[in-house]
Amino acid sequence: MAPIKDWQDLTRLTGGAPLVVERVRLPDGTAIEGAFALPRLAQLSAEDQVFVAAFLRAHGSIKEMEQVFGVSYPTVKARLNRIAAALEFIDENPRPSRGEVIARLERGEISAADAIAELEAGQ
Repeated sequence: MAPIKDWQDLTRLTGGAPLVVERVRLPDGTAIEGAFALPRLAQLSAEDQVFVAAFLRAHGSIKEMEQVFGVSYPTVKARLNRIAAALEFIDENPRPSRGEVIARLERGEISAADAIAELEAGQ
């Protein structure tokens, strides 16, 4: 088997099937083992990753994307909508974890009643 050089090689090898990274090695030689999911952008097909990169280079101009890819406005919009649906967007107001709530309670930042309310809201 040929060595894997990039995400595109990995995607071709796996046939686009989901995968879990179990070992990461930093440039200094430190290795971290566990079960790590790839970022959503890395889980897109190679073609969709190229499309996203081109869209960013075009500064979000659908008109420029029409010219670059030789497709119509509705085709560009449909592809962007499909890609956007495949991505999980970041929750700007995530609920604190149980540990975070307890740590804030221990530091006296919130009352016991507030901690209970936050824990119940997170369920």
